[in-house]
Amino acid sequence: MVNLLLFPGQGAQKIGMGKDLADAFPAARDTFAAIDEALGAPLSRVMWEGPEEVLQQTHNTQPAILAHSAAVLSLVRDRLEPVAGAAGHSLGEYSAYVAAGALSAVEGARLVRRRGELMHQAGTVRQGAMAAVLGLATGEVEQACEAASSAAEVVVAANLNAPDQTVLSGDPGAVARAGEACKAAGARRVLPLKVSGAFHSPLMAPAAEGLAQALSAADFREPAFPVVSNAAAQPVRSAGEARRLLGAQLTAPVRWVECVEVLASLGPGARFVEIGPGTVLGGLLKRILPEAGYCSLATASDVERFLL
Repeated sequence: MVNLLLFPGQGAQKIGMGKDLADAFPAARDTFAAIDEALGAPLSRVMWEGPEEVLQQTHNTQPAILAHSAAVLSLVRDRLEPVAGAAGHSLGEYSAYVAAGALSAVEGARLVRRRGELMHQAGTVRQGAMAAVLGLATGEVEQACEAASSAAEVVVAANLNAPDQTVLSGDPGAVARAGEACKAAGARRVLPLKVSGAFHSPLMAPAAEGLAQALSAADFREPAFPVVSNAAAQPVRSAGEARRLLGAQLTAPVRWVECVEVLASLGPGARFVEIGPGTVLGGLLKRILPEAGYCSLATASDVERFLL
């Protein structure tokens, strides 16, 4: 069976993530240990034991989610063949490049650790906010953002997650105004998100130079299969293009609906496989392509069933 791979982003983390994999499979345990060593920090202990506030720090959250995805990959990679393509949501795009062999797991973890540090610093320089808008078409959310923005404060549609789910990102005042406008336009709910900055918005621009330097220094190889870029919603087939578009992703919207549609076109009739903690992307998939085949590989029991 042809597979299309999905990799989750920030928000999928929880205390205990990946511990069952490490307990059940030596290869997963080795993956976590190698990433701990590469980062010079006991990331796996934070993943398994907390405390919650430490795991939620973005420089820990990002490598933790990538480590979980990489641990699953270490167990199922051979059984996933053939793969027609992959996509990851925000930091999950880095996990997708690990799956495609363009980055090693430890190189990917180092990169997203640095990415998280830079994003946190940018959020400290200019505090931002994010909020999820449920039950309103993306076009109407974008109109609300345009009306709520000014020369001093900006808000953008940052995550285009599903036809009726969009995340706002920007200056707190502008996010609040856009949220109220979305409610007035008929949004079912507007939910503030607990984040340390206005991700995928112009407020992340101070992190761009540092991330570009980290991407340039990373050992990137040509991906074995295409990875669909969040920023461009197009398949990436070269290391140079991967670096460029991962840099652009920092301040660009995550065009997830388009990413899923483009990914589906790479493998018509293929099965989508979500690799990493949670099943958030599976839920979005049902709203984007309701008839698509799907399975989740998040836990040791998921992996055991998949390998039977």
